[in-house]
Amino acid sequence: MNYFQTDTQTAFEAKSEAQRIAFAPIVFQACRVMRDSGILELVRASGNTGLTLAEVVARGSLPRYGVKVLLEAGLGIGLFCLNEQRFTLTKLGYFMLRDPMTRVNMDVVHDVCYRGFFDLDQAVERGQPAGLKSLGDWKTLYEGLASFTPKARASWLAFDHYYSDNAFPAALPLVFADQPKRLLDVGGNTGKWAVACARFRPDVQITIADLPPQLELARAVIREHQLEQRVDFLATDLLDESQPLPAGYDAIWMSQFLDCFSEPQIVSILQRVARAMDERTTLHILELFWDRQPNETAAFCLQQTSLYFTCIANGNSQMYHSSDLLHCLAESGLTVVEQRDQVGQYHTWLKCRKAPAT
Repeated sequence: MNYFQTDTQTAFEAKSEAQRIAFAPIVFQACRVMRDSGILELVRASGNTGLTLAEVVARGSLPRYGVKVLLEAGLGIGLFCLNEQRFTLTKLGYFMLRDPMTRVNMDVVHDVCYRGFFDLDQAVERGQPAGLKSLGDWKTLYEGLASFTPKARASWLAFDHYYSDNAFPAALPLVFADQPKRLLDVGGNTGKWAVACARFRPDVQITIADLPPQLELARAVIREHQLEQRVDFLATDLLDESQPLPAGYDAIWMSQFLDCFSEPQIVSILQRVARAMDERTTLHILELFWDRQPNETAAFCLQQTSLYFTCIANGNSQMYHSSDLLHCLAESGLTVVEQRDQVGQYHTWLKCRKAPAT
């Protein structure tokens, strides 16, 4: 990766970008309102002909004043072009409206992060998720996820699943190359990986290990797919070092899981994983590393997501540089025997075993 090594902007470009950042919260909300109110769709549907202000007002649901200030803001944002008093949608406007990644990112920022980020300074100072109180009274987001409002929970799950779901089809053949019969899914979330495994291999038995509230979400998914006979559940708190992980599994799976913990916590978890493994057990880690992304925009998204962990989720984890996790693995007595980047476009897959005794 050769991103972030040089400053390529002119002084004028840098100052212009600084103004966009200064108004970024306003820009964000203006884009969201135009998306959700139907303004972007109205202008898109008009094609190259475009719409006048009066036509947008007549076809929409907002008063003239609100439509006027939004459309004019949209010009500066870059959502529209204006010619002969007619607004047409730009490429940026189109992606703001139709791009699935942009939608899930915006929704989770608005519904989960936006209000809480007012307290980012406190989160950085204290190493605690100071913004989480905007959602509820929990120590970490994961304790309260099952109690989120339906809209906030839906946005969080859509955000989480958008990235993991795209990687699952590519990861399944990698995990099952060794034909494991028993698989431990650590941090199983809503059980989507367990369902994918059961469909991929009809002889595999899966155990989902997670916090009790998360297991309730997973149980519902497993029941929906009628897989109760093939999926077991293990209630555990991975932050409790007194709780060992069970042995006897052929494969252990962690997807977008270790980024939910600080580096010392990761080492503690991985040490317990290593104790549950024998020389034949494989540990499969699927993670998003900002230094292994296919482009600078993807790296940027992960770097900003780290601040979600800082302010909202738990106060001490992040989307890691790959060298951080590789160091944790080595410190835990594990070694990487195979790895692959861009699994499902953005993820890195690490296949690990216990390091040989010295």
